[in-house]
Amino acid sequence: MAQSIARDPELARSKTALRKALLATRQQLLFDELRNARLSDHVVRVLADRAPKCVAIYWPIAAEFDPRPALARWSATRPDAVAALPVVVERDTPMAFHRWAPGDAMRNGRFDIPVPESQIEVEPDLLLIPCVGIDDARFRLGYGGGFYDRTLAAFASRGLRRPVTVGIAFDAGRVDALPREPHDIPLDIGVTESGAW
Repeated sequence: MAQSIARDPELARSKTALRKALLATRQQLLFDELRNARLSDHVVRVLADRAPKCVAIYWPIAAEFDPRPALARWSATRPDAVAALPVVVERDTPMAFHRWAPGDAMRNGRFDIPVPESQIEVEPDLLLIPCVGIDDARFRLGYGGGFYDRTLAAFASRGLRRPVTVGIAFDAGRVDALPREPHDIPLDIGVTESGAW
C-alpha cells in the first residue's frame, strides 16, 4: 500500500537547494584513491565491529562512494555473511532487499539502477546507505524520494527489528546540521573518509 509523506513546503525547498549544492560539489570531486581507501577502511571497520549476518549495500550512482570493494574485503573474512541490494518495488512504498553477490546476473531496476536478476528477498541486519549529505547528529539528506525513510519505518510497523543504519558520504557532504522534517530518522552511524561517528 502506498504511503505518502506530508511535506513542509519551506523545509522541502531548503532541502532541495542544499541537495542541489551538495550534489554539484560531489560531482566536481576528482577521483582520489587515498580518499576512497580511507573511506573503505572505515566501512570495513564498522562491518567488522557490527558483524552483520546480512548487509545491504547500494549500487553507486551520481559519483557516490562505491561500497563494493569494502564489502569484498570484509566478506573475505566472513564467508558466511550474506549481501543484498535494495530494490525499489513501487513508488511511495518501502524497498525490498534482494540477495546479491559479485558476479550475479543483474537487470535495470527503477531509475535505471542495477538490481539482482534473482529476486530472493532477505532481511538485512545492517544497511549501508548513500548520503547526499549527512550531519553531525547523523541525519541524512538523500535524493528526495523518501525510500529509505519509508523502508526504515516499515521495519517497525511489521514488528521487525530495525537494521543498524550506516550513512556513507564524502567529507564534502558532511554538514553541521541538516534541515529536518518529522519523518526524518537519524542513522546509527555516519562514515566519511575522516572517520565514523
